[in-house]
Amino acid sequence: MNLLFESFDLITFLVGLGVLAALMLLNEFARRYKYVALTLFIVIPIIFTIFVWPKTAVAGSSVGSWFHWAKLYSVLAAALSCLAISYWKKAAANKYVLMLPAIILAINIAEAVLRDFEVYSIHGMDHGMLLNGGPWNIMNGIAGILNIIAISGWMGIFASKGKTKDVIWPDQIWVWVIAYDLWNFAYTYNCVPDHSWYAGLLLLLASVIPFLIIKKGAWFQHRAFTLAFWMMFVMSYPAFVDTSAYAVKSTNNDTMLFIVSFIALLANVILIGYHVYRIIKKKINPLKSEVYSDTEAYKTVIAENS
Repeated sequence: MNLLFESFDLITFLVGLGVLAALMLLNEFARRYKYVALTLFIVIPIIFTIFVWPKTAVAGSSVGSWFHWAKLYSVLAAALSCLAISYWKKAAANKYVLMLPAIILAINIAEAVLRDFEVYSIHGMDHGMLLNGGPWNIMNGIAGILNIIAISGWMGIFASKGKTKDVIWPDQIWVWVIAYDLWNFAYTYNCVPDHSWYAGLLLLLASVIPFLIIKKGAWFQHRAFTLAFWMMFVMSYPAFVDTSAYAVKSTNNDTMLFIVSFIALLANVILIGYHVYRIIKKKINPLKSEVYSDTEAYKTVIAENS
């Protein structure tokens, strides 16, 4: 771990586990109770947009860049698209509404790709954080583009039945999710290095763990909800990840920056190769049909939500 991050104590590690648990708990409340979700994703953002974030996410702070503001509202849009599909039958039956998760996801990745390319030429302090641009930014930007191209199956999105009305995206199987996570961690490590312990590793775990053991097929919803919670928190209290006793700093090591981005690029090259292979072999039009409908991962999601 010291290769990626500067040393930190046990208390900081336990605080990190607390952040992970809090994100997962909030996710459970939001997916189980409609009015809790509406409060978290509509009422609180409106109040904080007026009274809090203009004072905390200011120019010069680590969350004052165009990227953080764009990420905040785009991920809130993702969360609201999930609520529309879950609780509004007309929305769940509208093919254009079902396209929204894929469009918003692609935009979110594209925002990060642009930032990776931007950071390539930055060497020094930027928005209160030390950045070490290099070829790793270009590598990871390419990985993000490949990840966007491999998004598929949005026409098969539906709202699950039962106690929770989750947004299920069966074609978004673990192969894509792993490639995304490796790319996203590399992005945070490249572009928000001193936030990458919380906003990278732990935040990604907050959506992957529910995807694996709580509600399979609902990764997009888990990711949208937990990322929205994190963005609202860090925009309100950036000192937590910057100057508090629990901040975890990156080593900004060239070798680790290269290795992390290389792994992300390799994973997404494998993903796009597998994706294109299936499209060609099965003569699939990915704009109209699901790509992974004959896989065990897909069948498991359908079986558990039918």
